[in-house]
Amino acid sequence: MLTNMDNLTNQIWKIKDKLYRFSLRITGNTAEAEDVVQEVYLKVWDKRHDMEEVRNPEAWCMTLTRNLSLDKIKSKHKRTDDISEAYSLSDQSINPGVKTEINDAMTRIKSMMNELPEKQKMVMHLRDIEQMSYEEIVEALDMPMNQVKVNLHRARTTIRERMLTAENYGL
Repeated sequence: MLTNMDNLTNQIWKIKDKLYRFSLRITGNTAEAEDVVQEVYLKVWDKRHDMEEVRNPEAWCMTLTRNLSLDKIKSKHKRTDDISEAYSLSDQSINPGVKTEINDAMTRIKSMMNELPEKQKMVMHLRDIEQMSYEEIVEALDMPMNQVKVNLHRARTTIRERMLTAENYGL
């Protein structure tokens, strides 16, 4: 029979890839993202006896990940650049030509996302890549709901306009 601690452990363990991708989006460095996830798990372990007080453990872990990732950036004085290894197309059934077009489009979108303001970039990543609900994003980023929606709308609009410009004018 599973205890509450076992359920919590399973729930937290299942989101390790999500935490890693989110940290990688912020830090832009695979080693730093791995370190951040490790630190998150250490903090969860240290707080394991008090975790019943945490209303949404996943959102709490995402908040920890964000804060630790931002701390890494501040301590190294660097910005995010390349996260291409985190998003690869692995479906072998796709025609190589189509696969190349999709990879090119993904590269352009990732580049455009990296140019977005930090809040828009984080909200778009959590919603569109991590598939988090608005409520989870509100908790993870400690941001009001209307600000989450505005940032997501602006980010998507910017990406859409840039994609249309590139498609129409070949830029």
